[in-house]
Amino acid sequence: NIILGICLVFIVLGCGIFEEEKKESKVVSNTVGMLFLDKTQSVNVADSFVKSKYLAAIKTAIDESINTKGDAIVVYYVHENTAKAKCLEMVSKTEKENTEGLNGTDLEAANTSYEISIQKERRLMLQQVTAKLMASNTSSSNQETNLSASVPILSNVLLSGKNVNAYYFSDMIESVKTGRDFHKMAPISVRQAEEWAAADAETMKKFDISGLKVKIILPFDPLSSSKTNNPNVTDYWKKYFELLNVGEVIEL
Repeated sequence: NIILGICLVFIVLGCGIFEEEKKESKVVSNTVGMLFLDKTQSVNVADSFVKSKYLAAIKTAIDESINTKGDAIVVYYVHENTAKAKCLEMVSKTEKENTEGLNGTDLEAANTSYEISIQKERRLMLQQVTAKLMASNTSSSNQETNLSASVPILSNVLLSGKNVNAYYFSDMIESVKTGRDFHKMAPISVRQAEEWAAADAETMKKFDISGLKVKIILPFDPLSSSKTNNPNVTDYWKKYFELLNVGEVIEL
């Protein structure tokens, strides 16, 4: 009887542990869409092509990042003081109902309710981010473009355990008085771009952004010359992020 009792205890404990593991397996990390909007003189969002391209990309970013309660959109301006340029944060309050066991009618109602709520939130976010995109920057901060300052910001968000998508709405022309300045001296070859990227990425290795997904939305139309849209600058950033173990880099 004693042995039987001990076995029953272990069975009960085992079931409890199994139930806890099932609960934990259902936990899904929230997603944060980090949008970096270039607010320097080299990007003109009033241009019809740029505006159209950026608005479409913002909508896509929001749709990709906002799907359930706790997902968020965070916006930073990119300029001389990028590290202190957080200008917007919006968090979803729409929770997707557990539809397990629902009949067809109730399932359809639950899904419809969710879609109405999440689309309403996404539209509001799009309006708010669009306002930030179109806001002008006439301060002296528009003289420099500090894109590399985004790395510590992204690292801090990733430390929270959330999935992070980073979107750069910029020409990616790093221009910092105390560092790299592509306006004065841009890489002239793929080799030079990768060498510079390796040197610069080394100084950022203490910031972990591994697993990050990056999209670079350039303000250039397909007919832009290499003088305007320097492919070596893009190669620099792709190598830079690769060396910081970014999971994916997509240029749009």
